[in-house]
Amino acid sequence: MSGPSQTDNRTARTVTDLEIKDAQLIFTAVWEDLLERHGRDNLRFPREFIWLGGAPGAGKGTNTAFIAGTRDISAPPIVISSLLTTPQAIALKNAGAMVGDREVIGLLFEQLLDPVYLDGVIIDGFPRTHVQVECLKLFYHAMLELHNTYRTTPLGRYFRKPMFRIALLFVSEDVSVRRQLKRGQEIRELNRLVRESGNGTLQEERATDLDIDLCRGRYRTFKETTFNALESLRKIFHFHFIDAEDDLPEVQARILQEFSYQSSLELNLEVFDLIRSIPIASQLGVHARQELVGRLEDYETDHRALFVAVIRLIEEKMIPIVKAHAFTGHARINTEDELLDNPLALRMMIDVFSERGFHVTVDIHRMETPVRVNPETWEIICKTKKVFRIEIRFTPSEIRRGH
Repeated sequence: MSGPSQTDNRTARTVTDLEIKDAQLIFTAVWEDLLERHGRDNLRFPREFIWLGGAPGAGKGTNTAFIAGTRDISAPPIVISSLLTTPQAIALKNAGAMVGDREVIGLLFEQLLDPVYLDGVIIDGFPRTHVQVECLKLFYHAMLELHNTYRTTPLGRYFRKPMFRIALLFVSEDVSVRRQLKRGQEIRELNRLVRESGNGTLQEERATDLDIDLCRGRYRTFKETTFNALESLRKIFHFHFIDAEDDLPEVQARILQEFSYQSSLELNLEVFDLIRSIPIASQLGVHARQELVGRLEDYETDHRALFVAVIRLIEEKMIPIVKAHAFTGHARINTEDELLDNPLALRMMIDVFSERGFHVTVDIHRMETPVRVNPETWEIICKTKKVFRIEIRFTPSEIRRGH
């Protein structure tokens, strides 16, 4: 989606040389510490990152789980503010240390090494400053170096090319203030009922949700820090600006549209160039996630010649038949092509069709075909012929008839 108007960006600024230098020093210290404690082989970070920011009252808490669902991310989000209450952060405070950018980034990177996040993670509240933005860029390039180092090794599946998505839930100042005040009043009323009845749990009443000037100040802080920090990444990573001012169903429809699977974004360039000529079936919704993407990338890396041969078979011999059945959405293909005798080639064919939105089933039928007769014993010598019966289903075209 498009972002706010140019008028909204007047407070934007460029990062200073000092901030870049500070970020380099911070990142280098954190990265070297990780290498020393874990070793390079064990720096196994998630493949997909969603860096989530939002204006006060934009609905981050409400929509985080929904965003995770659109990306098949099952791990809980990492909330930066919650990292400051972990035992590690408390230990730093007790030792008299400040929990600044260096400490927050160290805590975050350590948390990201938890295997629960390997397939994907949402990070709520990072980056918020230009120093953190520069550290994020350095982190991405460090992950790319790990990917290039390990991609052809047995550990390659733990070091896939990282995907960074920046997500920003945005509302105007007036909407933000109105929602903050409404939340404050609702919590205050709930707490009153809890005190009167003795039932339920009291919730935190934040001063910033009860005073209009504090609400406006909180929003302006967001615009001058988090908003500008995230906006600076628009031209570098996949950027999702989500207008969150409407009712929840409309907002979640926008989120679904923003985060639906797109092969041009998720596959590496080499794989996408190979399969982009295969037509996409009618939109079937979100399809083919992390495991499918990983297999396709492995085919291109480890079995390129076979992968190209399978794609050529699909393009030249199967797609013409599929197109001929566009109105029914159901094509049956029988082939004796010896390429499919290779189980890996058969799997490639199914995965490529699946990536393009088709549902494919294959039945292998063996037939005994007479080839000659033994003149001495009159025994009929047969050859086993293997026929691949392939069924391809997809959403058919709509046929509109007049009355």
